[in-house]
Amino acid sequence: MRRDNRDRGNQKTYEKDTPAGLTVTVRNGDFQKALRIFKKKVQQAGVLQELRERTHYVKPSEKRAKAKAAGIARWKKKMRTMETGGKRDY
Repeated sequence: MRRDNRDRGNQKTYEKDTPAGLTVTVRNGDFQKALRIFKKKVQQAGVLQELRERTHYVKPSEKRAKAKAAGIARWKKKMRTMETGGKRDY
């Protein structure tokens, strides 16, 4: 027995009411606070990072080299913090 596909569009009607993407409501006309919240959401979602990555093609060998360099930098930073006991030199 075959199902009728005409009714499948009505299964999730709540999705039509909510806008797609990141949204922030402006409360009491405080646009600056809403902008800060929006920037934080964009940063956490990784939208800007993905945009930067997609601006031009990066060869797989360049990706590996960059990842390796980042790992070495993290390791050096960890060694530095272990040397100083987590204290910063100001």
